[in-house]
Amino acid sequence: MYHDKVATILENINKVIIGKQETALLSIMALLAGGHVLLEDVPGVGKTMLVRSIAKSFGTDFKRIQFTPDLLPSDITGASIYNAKENDFEFRPGPLMAHIVLADEINRTSPKTQAALLEAMEEQSVTVDSVTRQLPRPFFVMATQNPIDFEGTYPLPEAQLDRFLIKINMGYPEAEDEYVMLSRMEKKDPIQELTEVLTVEELVQLQMVAKQVHVNEEVKRYIVNLVRATREHTDVELGVSPRGSIALMQAAQAYALIVQREYVLPDDVQYLAPFVLSHRILLTPEAQFTNVTAVKLVNELLQKVEVPIVRRRTL
Repeated sequence: MYHDKVATILENINKVIIGKQETALLSIMALLAGGHVLLEDVPGVGKTMLVRSIAKSFGTDFKRIQFTPDLLPSDITGASIYNAKENDFEFRPGPLMAHIVLADEINRTSPKTQAALLEAMEEQSVTVDSVTRQLPRPFFVMATQNPIDFEGTYPLPEAQLDRFLIKINMGYPEAEDEYVMLSRMEKKDPIQELTEVLTVEELVQLQMVAKQVHVNEEVKRYIVNLVRATREHTDVELGVSPRGSIALMQAAQAYALIVQREYVLPDDVQYLAPFVLSHRILLTPEAQFTNVTAVKLVNELLQKVEVPIVRRRTL
């Protein structure tokens, strides 16, 4: 059973996104953990609709940025524009000044614009004309990219990938789910009727509660051992950074809250590890040539790294 407020959000999202409860759940988990999501999948599977559904469920300010090669950093952060009437410059905020931001096809814009997004994701602020402006709280970026079409794209560097808490895929719906989808879309678009089920204040409160979820020493040590194993593997050129360790712990805290626990179990770490760690691993050219993937490698390490025995505590 899920936390009652999370269950309400999932029920709301499922009115639009059918058969993708795990994807929706992981996205909410990342939001509660204060992280960001990289959603990689082919066009037309509902990536944009998922982000819009989350934004509508919380009644938050939502902005969509379509990343293109000619997009400039000021196009997303905002710029100082001269106001002739006031005889002074005034700041015109860009689309990053929102609670939830959809960065659509993020790998189609230049590294310079990608770097502008990096500060916002990491520092929760933007700097324009040497003035640093804080972003609204909560601040949540959900970026999408197409894994098939690479022409005219700029692959995200490791530093940018490391800023995403998780990387997930949606995949095609099951046949029955797609049939239900057609029936719902026949007369109207269900996203238009989606209503707010949680306030921004309630969302911030949930984020604060997630940070209070207990992580005992054995689980922390397990996370460290798992992350260090990625750095020592022969197929890995660049292993998971300490930021990845923190991300895995924070994700596990948020997930424990979702499943109504006041403490983290090794099971939480094992479930979340492929989503949190795989995009932070750079494989050697030899490993890539033999079709080794980062997800397979993380799952292999989960079988090898000793799992601590943690006594379940009752609430």
